[in-house]
Amino acid sequence: MKPSFKAPWWARSPHTQTIVPLLAQPNEQPLQWQRLDTPDGDFIDLAWLDYPRPEQPIVLILHGLEGSANSHYAKRILANAKSQGLAPVVHHHRNCSEQPNRLARSYHSGDTQDIALTLAHLQAEYPDSPIWAVGYSLGGNVLTKYLGEQGDNSAIQRAVVVSAPLQLSACAKRLEKGFSKVYQSYLIKQLQARVLHKLAQPELAAQMPLANDQVSQLTTFYQFDDKVTAPLHGFNGVDHYYQQASGLPYLKSITTPTLVLHAADDPFMTDAVIPTPAQLSESVEYELCQGGGHVGFIEGGTPWKPRFYLERRILSFLTGESQC
Repeated sequence: MKPSFKAPWWARSPHTQTIVPLLAQPNEQPLQWQRLDTPDGDFIDLAWLDYPRPEQPIVLILHGLEGSANSHYAKRILANAKSQGLAPVVHHHRNCSEQPNRLARSYHSGDTQDIALTLAHLQAEYPDSPIWAVGYSLGGNVLTKYLGEQGDNSAIQRAVVVSAPLQLSACAKRLEKGFSKVYQSYLIKQLQARVLHKLAQPELAAQMPLANDQVSQLTTFYQFDDKVTAPLHGFNGVDHYYQQASGLPYLKSITTPTLVLHAADDPFMTDAVIPTPAQLSESVEYELCQGGGHVGFIEGGTPWKPRFYLERRILSFLTGESQC
């Protein structure tokens, strides 16, 4: 379908679209935390507003890089999903909840094993509830890869992928250019702090692929993924990681009804993330908006109280409404 999103006059810049949501966040809501133990001795934390009632649809939320239930987009979709009678829950990637994870490893853009574990738990605990999912940025790439890997065996009935870096190598290079370097620096500092925290623990430091004095030298995603992400998660270097973890090749294998939403001006992306018609399965609806930035899609309001297209579009697709 033709995108109905249109940015207001004051939010036509991709950077306004990307940054204003960080500054105008909704209030936090009380969360109910649930911990799932993993087979390798670690844990995954889920954050609910309320646990599902029988047959109530569950909306599984996969956050982006260094995100959490407190990310602006997560807080908005939690509130909006609840207001529509759904049971939203945030799956926290390892090391992204309120407590550090136990192992040297963390999470990455192609890690589908952990969401498969969460989905198995949801199916077992709430067998009568349909499961829908929305993934943002890195979480959107993970969701895409999961759906493509599973095909007809997916535990998810409907899905939405937002601002996903479906071609990781191209996106990493994009973040080394222009104003996008600001976003890279902001996120890299958070990743460096998490690595230093693990290096400060002797039992974990011995398993880490680098030493303290090397962390500050990793100033780009390409460097960080080459020296930390790839070796910690079993890849043969950054190029192998980017090739294996990118979601783009998996779009063709998706059989779950899925909406993929991108902004053409996303400062985290290049045209390399835009699939061709031949790369899409019949189950995938692709929506490319001319504006929207990265996980922005402000359609009105004011800079202090923006109004968003994103939640309206996500929930209209998940609930099967024809009009967005």
